[in-house]
Amino acid sequence: MPHRYIKKILDAKVYDVAIESPLESAHLLSHRFNNHILLKREDLQPVFSFKLRGAYNKLAQLSGIAKEKGVIAASAGNHAQGLALAAQKLGVKATIVMPQTTPEIKVNSVRAKGAKVVLKGDAFDEAAAHAQMLVKEKGYIYIPPFDDEEVIAGQGTVGMEIMWQHTSPLHAVFVPVGGGGLIAGVAAYIKYLRPDVKVIGVEPEDSNCLHAALKAGKRVTLPEVGIFADGVAVKQIGKAPWEVCRQYVDEVVLVSTDEICAGIKDVFEDTRSIAEPAGALAVAGLKKYVAREKIQDQNLIAIVSGANMNFDRLGYITERTEVGEEREAILAVKIPERPGSYKRFIQALSRRNITEFNYRYCDATEAQIFVGVQISSGLEERKELVGALEEKGYSVLDLTDNEVAKMHIRHMVGGHSPALINEKVFRFEFPERPGALMKFLMAFGARWNITMFHYRNHGAAYSRVLMGAQVNDDEVAEFRKMLDTVGFRYWEETNNPAYKLFLGA
Repeated sequence: MPHRYIKKILDAKVYDVAIESPLESAHLLSHRFNNHILLKREDLQPVFSFKLRGAYNKLAQLSGIAKEKGVIAASAGNHAQGLALAAQKLGVKATIVMPQTTPEIKVNSVRAKGAKVVLKGDAFDEAAAHAQMLVKEKGYIYIPPFDDEEVIAGQGTVGMEIMWQHTSPLHAVFVPVGGGGLIAGVAAYIKYLRPDVKVIGVEPEDSNCLHAALKAGKRVTLPEVGIFADGVAVKQIGKAPWEVCRQYVDEVVLVSTDEICAGIKDVFEDTRSIAEPAGALAVAGLKKYVAREKIQDQNLIAIVSGANMNFDRLGYITERTEVGEEREAILAVKIPERPGSYKRFIQALSRRNITEFNYRYCDATEAQIFVGVQISSGLEERKELVGALEEKGYSVLDLTDNEVAKMHIRHMVGGHSPALINEKVFRFEFPERPGALMKFLMAFGARWNITMFHYRNHGAAYSRVLMGAQVNDDEVAEFRKMLDTVGFRYWEETNNPAYKLFLGA
């Protein structure tokens, strides 16, 4: 299988627009993890992403007649910008269908490169369906983002460069995975030349289409995918990439949102550049692999795949980074409601730095506080901290891994409502665009009383809401039916301990 791709990769026409991206030593990461870690800087491409390689190679291989018809793609980001620049370079008319939720900075970037932008739907699937309709109507040539041999060959030039840039012994190359075009091209080339080098994919825990396929032994379609790392939010690995990946990818490492945020910080500290979430995926996976395998003095490469980051996401990422680095513990602690309690609690922390402290009076005997505490060595230290506090008589609940606590509760600790009955709590995600919040609220009508509401938009295509409503037990089924009709993703959080401790009746 890789033999067929080798010639395609060697013949790939990418350097009319793409650069040979540098392979840079990450000195701080290397020192921290006792390995020689290098970063393949695809974030330095003209469109700040590797996607330019595959798009240009596919376009360059088209016949003159095909180019005259014009090309089309559906994309919310990097593939769109790569194809727009490729088409501009080759003098081909390009149409890009983007979801209406696409941030304006990306829409403007595509338009600035001469492509026509069509905004359609709330998500990629709707945009892709509209693109296929235009293919039938207008005769455009569809340029896929990953499921195509010429696209894979273009992305494979990343692996080719790594092999000629790093001739020393190499333990592993870590590759971010979305639809699989990049990892397929990289694996095909590296495994052909140096089969001893591990090719390791990295995916978000909530967007793990290759991991699921390898486990099942066949391509599977995920029922839903997380959207934080939007550049890799793909429900099914591509058919062509799968044929390569199932044979030549050694394993897939899964990472959390917090670990991705920590990876963004790591890239910044070594390069002073800000990777997008998908761009820092490989670094997060590399760190997790090193911790698991306890390897030292090895050469390890992570591909930093892109840097198309919305500026207004940085606050959210910063907020989550310390947890991802396992340098912050988030705790719910009961302390006596009497003078001097705060001082005694601070003393019990043994001079640890407090990163956050939230409290509101509720009860005459006990106070429930939400506290962030700086730590340095992860889960074991968290357990030691909780144990030490419990030994001093405190009731402690570790909320460090609780999504509701991190996303909502820490911003809205305001006290309980003793008179409130039958409150049911739900967490939602809905597409972010002008008027979306109003549409969300209007969808619920006036039958059920809204008792709590917290909305967060952190610069992504989707926003998050935590909402409480008074729903009698015999109405729950009907309420859920209404939620299903509204059509937004949701999770019930009525029994979430963070909610019950700080906001419940």
